[in-house]
Amino acid sequence: MKAILLVLALAHCHTHVAAEAGSPINKVIEMLGDLQVKVIKSGEDAQKEYAEFSEFCEDRARQLGHEIKTGKAGVEELAATIEEQKATAAKLTTRTENLAADIAADDADLKAATEVRKKESADFAAEEQELVETVDMIKRAIAVLEREMRGGASMLQLKNAGGLAQALSV
Repeated sequence: MKAILLVLALAHCHTHVAAEAGSPINKVIEMLGDLQVKVIKSGEDAQKEYAEFSEFCEDRARQLGHEIKTGKAGVEELAATIEEQKATAAKLTTRTENLAADIAADDADLKAATEVRKKESADFAAEEQELVETVDMIKRAIAVLEREMRGGASMLQLKNAGGLAQALSV
């Protein structure tokens, strides 16, 4: 760039010396001037693009920095949540195991109680049958005794008895 400016300065001085409009030096100087304008404009455009890209990069860097900071905070929060959930899962696993043990104990108690009830039911049924038979025998005996007390000659001792209670006490 400095070289171009030096050439332009020399060309400018030389244009005063040779004032001819159609000379080849004037054309070269004019072309160099046009080139200088194009180079300066191209430099300005490049500077503008660089500034825009630089601003974009700075904005993006800020955004990424914020996202990284937010992501790290999210990771810490999620790690804490994971630890809480692990603790909750451990508690629930222990509780499930305890409930399973309680259920097994209750099932064993129920089975034992069912066995006891079956045995008691069988004993009751047998005893009830025996009592029903005994009551039935007593009813038949009472019927026989009452019939005999009303007039039967086979039981002499019962004729003098005043009632069933006396007949049974003999």
